[in-house]
This record gives sequence, C-alpha cells and structure tokens, in this order.
Amino acid sequence: MNIKTNCLLYRPGKKPEEIPLDQISEYIRDTGNFIWIDIADAQQPLLAKLGEELGLHELAIEDALTTHQRPKLEEYGGHLFISAKTAQLLENHIFFGEVHFFAGANFVASVRHGPSLSFARVRERLVSVKNGVKPGSPFALYLVLDLIVDHYRPVLESIHERFRALESVLLTDALDRDDLEKLYNVKRELNSLRDAAEPMQDIVQDLIRLHPEFVTRELKAYYRDVHDHAMRVTDSIDTLRTNASDAMQFHHASLTIRQNESVQKLAGWGAILAVPTVIFSLYGMNFDWMPELHQSWGYPAVLAASAAIMVWLYMRLRKRGWI
Repeated sequence: MNIKTNCLLYRPGKKPEEIPLDQISEYIRDTGNFIWIDIADAQQPLLAKLGEELGLHELAIEDALTTHQRPKLEEYGGHLFISAKTAQLLENHIFFGEVHFFAGANFVASVRHGPSLSFARVRERLVSVKNGVKPGSPFALYLVLDLIVDHYRPVLESIHERFRALESVLLTDALDRDDLEKLYNVKRELNSLRDAAEPMQDIVQDLIRLHPEFVTRELKAYYRDVHDHAMRVTDSIDTLRTNASDAMQFHHASLTIRQNESVQKLAGWGAILAVPTVIFSLYGMNFDWMPELHQSWGYPAVLAASAAIMVWLYMRLRKRGWI
C-alpha cells in the first residue's frame, strides 16, 4: 500500500522544513517549535513509530488504526484524540471518508482513511498566518476542523439540487423505479452527511468549554464560527430530510388515491354490468312460469327495463364521481 506522509517543522522566523518522522522527538522538545504531520492510509508499524515519537497513548493509536469510528473527542493526558467524518464533492460525486487527529502542546497529527480531504490548504495557511496568530496547535486544529466543516456545504448543495429535480417528477405520473432509487440514494446520503456534521457541533463545543489550551482567547471567535457553520449545515440537512420524507409520503399517497380511483371505476362499471347479467341469467333458466314469458312484448320490455336501470346507475355513479 502506498502510504503518503507529510511531516513539517515550523520554527519562529524560518520557513517550514520537512523532517523525517523518526526524528520528531528531537525537535518536539523545543516548545517554540510546531510539528504538523499528515498521514494517509497508515498501518500499524508507522503509527506505532509515531506514537513513540510523540508519546501517544496506545488506546488512541488503536482507535486511529480502526476505521468506521464514531466522531468523538477524547483526552489522553498530554494530548487529545479527535475522530471525524469527512465529505467532499469531486466531479459531481460524493465521497465520505474518515480522519483522526492527535493534538498536543506543539504538534497536530492527522491520520486519514479512505477518500479523505487533502490538507494542503492547512499547510499553506499555517505559513501565511494573520492577525498576530502564530503557527501552533491551536491554530492548526482550528484550520483542520474548519476545512472539514466547509466541505459539508457543497456536498449538501449537490444533494439539494438532485432532490429538487426529483421533487418536480414526484408531482407527475412519470416517476419510475430509477427515480425512486435516486430518491432513496438522496435520503441515504443525507443520513451519512448528518452523521458526519452533527457530532462536529459537540466536538467543537467541548473544545471551547473544556480545552482553553487549544481554544485561546484570540481563536475563540474562530472556533465559534466553525460551530455555527456545523450547526447550520445540520439544520439544513434536517430540513431537507423532512422534505424528502414528505415528498415520498406524498408520492405514496398519490399512488393510493389513483389506485382507489381505479378500483372505484371498476366497481362502478361492475355494478352496471351486473344488472343485465342477473336479469338475463334468470331468463336463461328453463322455467315455464316466468314474468312476461309468453307475451309478445316481453322480450323488448326486459331489454328496456335493463337499459333503464343501467342508465340510472350510470348517472348516479357519475354524479358521485365513481365513473
């Protein structure tokens, strides 16, 4: 497996430089240094080495190796462990991934699984910091959380556009099996996106309330902005999920109404056709004594009476909307 690793050292007044992963412990002792590590598709030996260099807890390393983790924030002595789900839109296709973070006093390490986000933008912004903020764990952690949440919005907009196209079809009789499958896919993607976005609110809120070493006074407004974006995305997802459910219920109700109308019409025509069926079946029996059997006008009278009853039934049923 091709493992991609970035390990950058940021020192005051110097350009960031790439350092070997097995030399991190030599630089991390200097509290003025900051180390950014990004690993894609990591395996156990590499993470074990990372744990040795950074002094990571073995349970956190075990969680970082395991995919399909629930989003969470946990504290292990001198560092935090954060698990998050990512979503991104590439060529009109949605990809969900997973990323785990280790955050300490002067390091942030990301471990990506699956089609996760690229953190190239984070590395660039760490170089060009503004407003007196220096490259460090608080700012780097904000950048990665902000990047993850920012990518939820275009994914949600893509799902919304597809739903609006399907919604117009739901109001017609042109909906076919493929359209229903697309609608179920929309609901499934909304559920996956909500599973990613909703826990981010709690993660950021816990950072703000419980970890002032990361959410410094200068960065508190930035973290609140990330929380606000995550909350707005979650609210929009809930609204769209409700609309999708309502649309499906409307479609099912329309089908039921159309089926009831068809049954009513069949029942109405069945009632009309039952009249001559009953009368002529009676006259088909071989009895000598039957009404008007030996009268010359008997046959036309029966036909006329049958027709009159059928016309009367037709008018009554049509008035009630059954035909």
